[in-house]
Amino acid sequence: MDPDNSGAATAAPGAGGGGSGGVKLVLVVGVALLDDPAVPNHQPTPKPATAEAAASAAAPLASPAAGAAAAASGAGATTTRASGDSYGGDGGSGGCSGSGRPVRVLLAQRPPGKANAGLWEFPGGKVDAGETPEAALVRELSEELGIAVQPHDLQPLSFVSHAYPTFHLLMPLYACRRWSGEPAGQEGQAVVWASAEQLGAYPLTPADVPLVPAVLAAMRGA
Repeated sequence: MDPDNSGAATAAPGAGGGGSGGVKLVLVVGVALLDDPAVPNHQPTPKPATAEAAASAAAPLASPAAGAAAAASGAGATTTRASGDSYGGDGGSGGCSGSGRPVRVLLAQRPPGKANAGLWEFPGGKVDAGETPEAALVRELSEELGIAVQPHDLQPLSFVSHAYPTFHLLMPLYACRRWSGEPAGQEGQAVVWASAEQLGAYPLTPADVPLVPAVLAAMRGA
């Protein structure tokens, strides 16, 4: 998850960017939204926003390039599925529930005009002044994906500290297996469900890459 621009997110107290040698610290929050068939009371399938996207989602498999092309053409939010190599995991072992269907994680694509456009990320966003990370994530998931999440269903998973040229990003990452509603891009962004074996098919933003081992472990029940 990257902030839309570094000035829009909350800077930690005392971490100003104006002084000599100062570092601008930007706080955002992200989530590994896990479609786990073993967990009841959630809606696992994102709803495509257009007829074209619905046709794409109905196909057996769709490549990441298809989602990128749809986003670039302004077709609106799309849902895709893909196959591909995993990030450093064994291909056929974990991530399957008792139903035999693998646990999947939701990724969102950075839209044209944003930093790192075309790359994928774990959903989330900025932490506003006066917000807790959990409150910010509940708000962001409603705004970005149209779903309702309860704070007690957000479980701390990992964090990343990543240096960009003009600011330093700090992002706690939560895991979430329960929500209400059907996740769909509310801001024109493509979204995709990916299994552990498919995750490597999607190029992630630099700040999201270090989070992959923790996400894979959560998907595989480690």
